[in-house]
Amino acid sequence: MRIVLGSDHAGYELKQAIIAHLRAQGHTVTDVGTDGTASCDYPDYAAPACRAVIAGEAGRAILVCGSGIGISIAANKIPGIRCAVVYNREVARLAKEHNDAQAIALGARFIAAAEALAMVDAWLGATFEARHQRRIDKITALEPRAC
Repeated sequence: MRIVLGSDHAGYELKQAIIAHLRAQGHTVTDVGTDGTASCDYPDYAAPACRAVIAGEAGRAILVCGSGIGISIAANKIPGIRCAVVYNREVARLAKEHNDAQAIALGARFIAAAEALAMVDAWLGATFEARHQRRIDKITALEPRAC
């Protein structure tokens, strides 16, 4: 699978661990930054990662900041993206099964690397359950329409 990752400075180290993990599993990974721990702004990385998913350049996006909250809010401003903040394996799995989330956001200050990797695996291994499509359609209907 083609997966795009983005993080701010707080999420940089966890993002690097996730990238290594995904590559070891044979995934094609694109890293849109940041490239270090110098202070930066998470919207600058959430936007290109999610736009890559919408454009079909990647199947899914993984985003990391200190709490996961800010980067998920930025991600969800991209029309068509459903990004879920995940904090355990079950929630990660449900983000795909129930919400068809194409992106997840992780909080590097609150999740150990081993647990984060397990959460990523749970999300990637999950399949959307079509019985939830009606709800996804209602979420999509909430997005602004182009004039």
